[in-house]
Amino acid sequence: MKIGFIGLGIMGKPMVKNLLKAGHELIVYDIAEENMKDVVEAGAVAAKNNKDVAEQSEVVITMVPNSPHVKEAILGENGVLEGAKEGLIIIDMSSIAPLASQEVEAACAKQGVKMIDAPVSGGEPGAINGTLSIMVGGDKDVFEQVKEDVLLKMGGSAVHCGDIGAGNTTKLANQIIVAVNIAAVAEAFTLAKKAGVDPELVFQAIRGGLAGSQVMEDKAPMMLKGNFAPGFRIDLHIKDLNNAIETGHGFGSALPLTAQLMEMMQTLRADGFGQEDHSSLARIYEKITGTSIAD
Repeated sequence: MKIGFIGLGIMGKPMVKNLLKAGHELIVYDIAEENMKDVVEAGAVAAKNNKDVAEQSEVVITMVPNSPHVKEAILGENGVLEGAKEGLIIIDMSSIAPLASQEVEAACAKQGVKMIDAPVSGGEPGAINGTLSIMVGGDKDVFEQVKEDVLLKMGGSAVHCGDIGAGNTTKLANQIIVAVNIAAVAEAFTLAKKAGVDPELVFQAIRGGLAGSQVMEDKAPMMLKGNFAPGFRIDLHIKDLNNAIETGHGFGSALPLTAQLMEMMQTLRADGFGQEDHSSLARIYEKITGTSIAD
């Protein structure tokens, strides 16, 4: 299958490589030309713009930062719709606002182009290993068309969650849970350290119990080493929480924990840590208590 892929960042590059390994032909584009070099060397073909990607593809995947970038890639000048043939399938795997997904899908439908939203969870390790959790909104028949041959070549699971936008609503719920969980781990380990108990031993003692989680497994070791190299950057999590808060306000759903986590992450950004991994929420507790989990 000829698959177009737009957006070759931390997540996009390994996702493209997994599609190449599955035997698909990949036509790729990124606004930063240097981002295409690695995947072209792996066998992908570089396109000159988003329109060019669509003209050569049966399916186009977008994996860009936020709602405005999706709109620009698909609806903008030299965008996907300018090069799209009737029947093209667009899979937007970006994490954006659900209402933006609905807006873009409506524009696509007018041209006979099909679109589903399919954001992912699992971060860079999941993208590299092909184990991403994929949450999908849109026409179920379209989902079934691409589930096995496309989505499950990049992910370990792909679940249809409802109409267009439901994938991104599910992703927002995911991001709330992840943020609160990371903060809880940092808070608990800081308590242990202040009380004179080794956080590493606390981790080993509780990881197999009810408090254990994938978040703890992935993020506690980073906190314990003081290693905040980005798998998922604070700046991107701020974007997701902002979309969650806006969506919650739109539907009358109170999000007090989300709002608190947003302020914590905004503090980290203001302190110059926006490009670090979201596990650097541990820095908030270090700032408050003067105690580092990693000491």
